[in-house]
Amino acid sequence: MVGIVNITADSFSDGGWFLAAEDAVAHARQLRSQGADIIELGPAASHPGARKVSADEEIRRLSFVLDQLVAEDIPVSVDSFLPDTQRFAAAHGAAYLNDIQGFPDTTRYEELAAADCRLIVMHCVQHSGPATKVLTDSAMVSRGIERFFTERLAVLEAAGIGRDRLVIDPGLGYFLGASPEPSLATLAGLRRMKARFGVPVLVSPSRKSFLRALTGSSLAGIGPASLAAELYAACQGVDYIRTHDVAAIRDALIVFNALEATKEGAR
Repeated sequence: MVGIVNITADSFSDGGWFLAAEDAVAHARQLRSQGADIIELGPAASHPGARKVSADEEIRRLSFVLDQLVAEDIPVSVDSFLPDTQRFAAAHGAAYLNDIQGFPDTTRYEELAAADCRLIVMHCVQHSGPATKVLTDSAMVSRGIERFFTERLAVLEAAGIGRDRLVIDPGLGYFLGASPEPSLATLAGLRRMKARFGVPVLVSPSRKSFLRALTGSSLAGIGPASLAAELYAACQGVDYIRTHDVAAIRDALIVFNALEATKEGAR
């Protein structure tokens, strides 16, 4: 599980809560104690209407928190598409770089090949920048995901970035479109996607817009819908679930796996 720590002023669900470095570290430790395998630090929001944050500001937000968590031997992912931020994160011990644009700049591939961290290659219909509200068609999105990962993984591998360093994320919510259908279709096809590309898959349905649209729940009440989507993704064999609520999915998986083991033993 990947526990989310947003070091931002305007993240859609917890903007400003962990902007102070000490608060971010404390929250990361709490998520770790609840079962997070990885802590992902987000120094800028990426929802529609998010404020633009410079690389210098992202690095300032990250600096103490990243160094502290690495010193505590906590695996850290850094969520940024800015090259300077990615360079800083890699140089300061980040185990993962998560790029919502999917590492589009081929001139950086030699540099990325020489780094030690793993790369989370995310697909989004916007292709660049943060999410926007666009109308899309599920079939079109599905074809776009297939084409994107086929092409991007091949180019990254050809540049010397080993397949064992790559993780793919198809994107959800506004990264796929303004309506719930593309996100639902993507979640339903996760097992096929994992088999098709043969690399670990990460998903992050946590508190996403499509769940709120589907259920009519407020952000404060979206926890059960997030948990349902996360548990479904786990049943499809995904390797990483990126979530705000580590304890909820941890407990759900404990119960689910216990029931599955009991079922097998009763046969």
